[in-house]
Amino acid sequence: MKIISVDVTVFSYPTRRVSDTAGHSHPGEESQAKMAMLTLTTDEGDCGYAFAPPEVIRPHIINSFFKKVLIGQNPFDRERLWNDLVHWQRGSANQLTDRALAIAEQAIWDLLGRKLGQPVYKLLGGYRDKVLAYGSTMCGDELADGLSTPDEYARFAEQLVARGYKGIKLHTWMPPVSFAPSPQMDVRACAAVREAVGPDISLMLDGYHWYSRSDALYIGRELQKLNFSWFEEPMEEQSMASYCWLRENLQIDIIGPESLAGKYFSRADWVKAGACDILRAGVQGVGGITPCLKVAHLAESFGMDCEIHGNGAPNLAVVGAIRNCRWYERGLLHPFLDYDQPAAYLNSIIDPMDSDGYVSLPTRPGLGEDINFDYIEAHTLSTD
Repeated sequence: MKIISVDVTVFSYPTRRVSDTAGHSHPGEESQAKMAMLTLTTDEGDCGYAFAPPEVIRPHIINSFFKKVLIGQNPFDRERLWNDLVHWQRGSANQLTDRALAIAEQAIWDLLGRKLGQPVYKLLGGYRDKVLAYGSTMCGDELADGLSTPDEYARFAEQLVARGYKGIKLHTWMPPVSFAPSPQMDVRACAAVREAVGPDISLMLDGYHWYSRSDALYIGRELQKLNFSWFEEPMEEQSMASYCWLRENLQIDIIGPESLAGKYFSRADWVKAGACDILRAGVQGVGGITPCLKVAHLAESFGMDCEIHGNGAPNLAVVGAIRNCRWYERGLLHPFLDYDQPAAYLNSIIDPMDSDGYVSLPTRPGLGEDINFDYIEAHTLSTD
């Protein structure tokens, strides 16, 4: 079996998510957005699919790297193909990003799962069939009755608990919100949520990513009083020494790195340096499902948990394959948006949650996405 074509279909779909000037998602008026679907096809007629923003897998990336490496190759040689793509990164002038690598590898895994008639998480190891989800909020905003005050966070947290969530992670306010960043507002929101949901719901904070050491220490000490489970990315992650210092001065678990580049190499350095208590990796951030799995097993060898960053089919597949992960991150959530409504190009969401707070791993072959191919065909803007 050999890959004979690598194609990208760009299409439009309606969304009510808008991005602020810093790139954070918020609710807004319905508009048309663009999505790209990468398709790998073999000489035996099998296909694998993966979705990404069009900018991530633009024609230069497809023609200069994906096609050169993948066409004519056996998709079962997945580890070699991923490493061959990695080899191109250094000479790509930073054009071949880890996110682009991840999309190519997701499509390979999806192809293999569809070929074998198995969900990808089973091919990766199949540790569990369901996992507890925590509700991960959107960043704070200035929308009335949204997430503009600590009390609004508290009311939303009560709704999430009623929905079945046993854990909630707050993303608090960041610029361009007029009063952000504010350690005091972060703490007030955390305190309001704890009071609203009581002592038995696990709570986490992912606040402003560029606080000083002093601000991070203040917030962390307040989170300890509130019995929060972890503290995520309060400072620039390129300063590993700052996280070593913070961990030495707090009892709450420090989790990371979330957004730091370097695949599994940088995360190995964090473990060795003692910069975190819980390791963090997401498929898109570390370059694919395979390197994400490597990070999880790295953490396991040191007796550490590895919490997977972000939602979606690839991250859910990794969560289903590993032992040392307690949660699936479900979100981003907001009072004005219905997370359970699938995007127009999908017939159903990948991660429906039951009333007890569990997400079941998908049983469909491949990554398990229920793709509406007719919708995509009807709304195609371009193909390459």
